[in-house]
Amino acid sequence: YISADSSFLKGELIGVSTATWFILAILSPIIHQIYVLVCWRAELYYKRISNAYGANGFQLYKLGFAMLIFSSILTNILLAFSSSNTLGLNKILAYSLAGICFILAAYLFYSVKKYFGMDRAFGLDHFKPEEMKNEPFVKKGIFKYTSNGMYIYGFLILYVPGLLLLSKAALLVALFNHIYIWVHYYFTELPDMKYIYKENIKQRSGKTKISE
Repeated sequence: YISADSSFLKGELIGVSTATWFILAILSPIIHQIYVLVCWRAELYYKRISNAYGANGFQLYKLGFAMLIFSSILTNILLAFSSSNTLGLNKILAYSLAGICFILAAYLFYSVKKYFGMDRAFGLDHFKPEEMKNEPFVKKGIFKYTSNGMYIYGFLILYVPGLLLLSKAALLVALFNHIYIWVHYYFTELPDMKYIYKENIKQRSGKTKISE
């Protein structure tokens, strides 16, 4: 599709081509999820981070996590500016869709902060599994309607730059992020959750659907 559409990678920003921004925007979430995989498994099964950095281990991990998630958002925004006006969509419709995406994502972030806890969202249970293993699954806010609100609604925020700036490339990167996070969920987070919360899951009559 990209090679067939000459407008897809059209443009540049601050002297950097859209093609380069596109590559950076794709690499950012890949590096981010590799980072999370390595840190989670190293800590959960071997306590490598805690043994190396003590009580500061989780904070250092969070810093790396925050920097990488910020990188994913920033590169997508810069890509949207670089390839703006390449999407032939009515502006009113595009802005309306952007508003819906923003509202749903904002409700998700509100629910995480109020009911779930930011540290738990970062992966605190991998650092303190003994303390967190009996924590109840969250069923308030957006989690009242879905156990996977983080992945279903949180990543809608990435569509906003592409819709506001009418960027095909930014929307494709947002879609890639949205699909790729499910790879992380099924192959990293879900197995870890089953390990950490195995007793909690058994008490819920064998249910294996994990809330973030």
